[in-house]
Amino acid sequence: MTAPVEHDPLRDAAETMRAVRERCVWSQRITHRDLVPYLVEEAHEVIDAVENGSRAELREELGDLLWQVLFHAAIAAQDPEAPFDIDDVARGLTEKMVRRHPHVFADAVATTPEEVLVHWNAAKAAEKRERRSVLDGVPRGMPALALAQKLLGRAARVVDAPAGQPAAPASEAELGDALLALVAQAHLNGWDAERALRERLRRLEDEVRAAEQ
Repeated sequence: MTAPVEHDPLRDAAETMRAVRERCVWSQRITHRDLVPYLVEEAHEVIDAVENGSRAELREELGDLLWQVLFHAAIAAQDPEAPFDIDDVARGLTEKMVRRHPHVFADAVATTPEEVLVHWNAAKAAEKRERRSVLDGVPRGMPALALAQKLLGRAARVVDAPAGQPAAPASEAELGDALLALVAQAHLNGWDAERALRERLRRLEDEVRAAEQ
């Protein structure tokens, strides 16, 4: 009696995406750039499911986000000059995660989260030797507050962090209140809070790059 063939759910999903890409007239026309808004939306839906949803909702939203990855890989597989597929993506990810966890896959030792970060950052620095600025690699499409936090963390290696005017909150909840109050003030004055922060971040980037010269 022949043993039943076991299916790989991830492989099935990749094959489903490949068929959709090849046979769906809408999907055939989609580019990497076209997918960006959907990728952003799906990522935010995952966040919403993590913070407010059920386990079933989180499972569904993770699947939708995975579909975006499979979609990008299916598009990339058809590139005439530099094609790659989902197997190449997975292979590269596995190799990178092994490099960044020498305390798991090699002889390095890490007994605390801080020691894990030392290994992670050392491996990442070795991978990114071509970067010339501490700001290189920071995605500019991040929401402004997240981008501000990321840039301030990088900038602290080169310049003094900008001093804030409001009193320092004593808790994360108070920080949320302070941020909301600032946004409310911007609204009251007809200012665009998002644009104001992004413009300040651009000046911060200029300061960092000038200090690096």
